[in-house]
Amino acid sequence: MAQNPSPAQNGDIADLTYEQARDDLVRVVNELEQGSSTLEQSLELWERGEALARRCEEWLIGAKARLDAARAASVD
Repeated sequence: MAQNPSPAQNGDIADLTYEQARDDLVRVVNELEQGSSTLEQSLELWERGEALARRCEEWLIGAKARLDAARAASVD
């Protein structure tokens, strides 16, 4: 059966840290793998998982840009 999301999981995904988004994504994947959710719940979980994956990717792209900038600055 689907678990009730915690307050952090109910919040706006755009406000989540990388770690919060990653942990929630792991929870969503585990819940989907259990296969005990209804079709509607599974669709909602899938959509949330997609949004969480995008949020994690945004954080990683930002981190890479910061590292690239730091490397470029150290070369100059």
